[in-house]
Amino acid sequence: MVQSCLIIEDEPLAAEILAEYIGMTSFLRLSGICNDALQALEWLKQEQVDVIFLDINLPKISGLAFIKTLRNPPQIIITSAHHEYAVEGFDLRVVDYLLKPIEFGRFTKAVNKLGKMPTGKSHPTAQDTRPFYFFTVNKRSVKIYLDEILFIESLKDSVSIHTPHTSYHTHYQLGELESMMRNDNFLRIHRSFMVAIDKIESFSAAELEINGRVLPIGRSHKPLVMERLGRT
Repeated sequence: MVQSCLIIEDEPLAAEILAEYIGMTSFLRLSGICNDALQALEWLKQEQVDVIFLDINLPKISGLAFIKTLRNPPQIIITSAHHEYAVEGFDLRVVDYLLKPIEFGRFTKAVNKLGKMPTGKSHPTAQDTRPFYFFTVNKRSVKIYLDEILFIESLKDSVSIHTPHTSYHTHYQLGELESMMRNDNFLRIHRSFMVAIDKIESFSAAELEINGRVLPIGRSHKPLVMERLGRT
């Protein structure tokens, strides 16, 4: 589902970068850009948005003070050059806190945390109910359905997400994906591998097989793997 976005940013270059990133993300649509919080308050009286990208150091009213004025705030991602406001920002239940300069990969991680259903009226299709994440692949945001993933392999400075038909390289660390996908049928079996449990074809105490690929089970991961797979 496409989510509408408002950028509140007084630095033209920073606003331009965010607008470019939004344009590169298929499930986001830029609705407007405001230079300060007062302008944004007037804008929100006329328009409804699903996501706000909010700078903290704004003229007239700070970004944090702006959040406190909203009765029913949409999802908010803070963008700031100052890390010291992060705790207060998360206390206000923001989705994420992005430190400038913002790289596209970090932007993608933040927007993957957004609710899949926008606040506006919409009707999901059957396909939309399949869980998915967007991953940055070759500077584009690519939708990958979780039920298509066979396993994820850690590389030197990225991971490779393997599906039956292709593999996607994205600049995540395997530990990040393990935390993000902990409750989504995935199991870490080795320092270099995380697998989809329902795709396992066979296993022993030392290895398992998925789609013809034999993967090792790490010694430190073996107790949890055996427990999850119902073998002691």
